[in-house]
Amino acid sequence: MKEEHSSRLTLAGIWLALFSLCFGGLYLLIRKSKNARRWLLLPMFSSIVRMPGKSYRGPLTELTQSEKILRERLEKRVNDLSITIGERSVDEYAGMQKAMTYIVDSFTKDNYKVEKQWIVFKNKQMANIIAEKKGTTNINKVVVIGAHYDTVPGSPGADDNATGVAAMLELARIFCEIETPYTIRFVAFANEEHPGSDQKAMGSYAYAAGCRERSENIIAMFSLEMLGFYSDAEGSQHYPEPFSLFYPTSANFIGFVGSSNSKDLVRQSVAAFRKSVQFPCEGLAAPDSIRDIGRSDHWGFWQFGYPALMVTDTSNFRYKHYHTEEDTPDKLDFERFTTVVTGLIHVISELAGTNS
Repeated sequence: MKEEHSSRLTLAGIWLALFSLCFGGLYLLIRKSKNARRWLLLPMFSSIVRMPGKSYRGPLTELTQSEKILRERLEKRVNDLSITIGERSVDEYAGMQKAMTYIVDSFTKDNYKVEKQWIVFKNKQMANIIAEKKGTTNINKVVVIGAHYDTVPGSPGADDNATGVAAMLELARIFCEIETPYTIRFVAFANEEHPGSDQKAMGSYAYAAGCRERSENIIAMFSLEMLGFYSDAEGSQHYPEPFSLFYPTSANFIGFVGSSNSKDLVRQSVAAFRKSVQFPCEGLAAPDSIRDIGRSDHWGFWQFGYPALMVTDTSNFRYKHYHTEEDTPDKLDFERFTTVVTGLIHVISELAGTNS
C-alpha cells in the first residue's frame, strides 16, 4: 500500500509538472505574441469587431472634379468656424452665437425651414438647430445626421468639431437636391462639450428626449464627431485594451462606432461605406458599458432606445491636439476628409431607403 501510494504521488507530480510546463509555455506565448492573444480572444469579440466586407487597403484614388469642389467647400467651412469665428463655448459665448447664426444662414440658403430647440446651461441660451428634408414615400421614418458646434474653452475646434459641422452642412446642401423615400433631418447640437458629469444637459439628449415624447420613428442617427485627421505612420493609432488586437496601428481609417443595441446600424453603415468608396473603414459595436464608445451626441439617442452611432477619426486615440489651442485646420487632411464625406452620401442614401 505504501509503495502504491508513493507511485501515485510520483505520477501526480509528473502530471502537475507537465501541466505547469504547458500552461507556462502557453502563457508566455500569449503574453509575447499579439497574434496569439488575438486568436484566443477573437471568439469572445467576434460579434463586436467583425464587419461586412473588407476595409480598403490600396492606394487612395484622386478626387474627381466634383469632389475637388466639395473639398474646397469643406475646407472653407472649417476655416470659417475655427478661424473666423474661433472658440465656440460657454466661456466664449459670442463665438457660440456667431456659430448659431452661421449654421442657420447655411440651412436657409439651401432652402430649408429652420427650427430651433432652446436649452439653457450656466444661464446661457443655446439652440439645437434643425433642418429637415421630407421623404417621398415614408416620411415617418427618420434618419438624423447630427454634429455639435460648440468647443471646449480655449480651443478653436477645427477637428473637434468644425469638421463634423462642415460635413453635416455639406450633406444638407447635397441632399436638398436628392429625393429619398425616408425623411432626413440635420441637427446642429448645442453643449456637447460642457456638461461634464451632467450629460443630460447636452443638447442632443434634450433633442432625443423630445423625439421620444413625440413618438418619432428615428431609424438611424449619425453623430459626426471629428472627421479630419489621418496618418499613415505606424503606431499613430491607439486604442483602449484589448481593441488594439483587432484594429490597424496606422491612423488612416474612418470609424463607425456604436453600441451592441445599434449593431445592425453599424454593420449596415460599414457595408455601405466599404462598397461605395476606396477608403479604409472600421466598425465597432460594443456594449455601451465601455465608456469611450459613447463620447458624443449619439449617447443621448441610446438613452431613448434609438439606434445611433458615431462616425469618427477616433479623436484623442490618434489626435494629439485634441481639446487644445493647437486644434487648427493646418493639422487636417482635407483630401481624405472629402472622401469620407463622399462615402457618407452613399451610406445616408441607403439608410434613407435608396440604393444610390
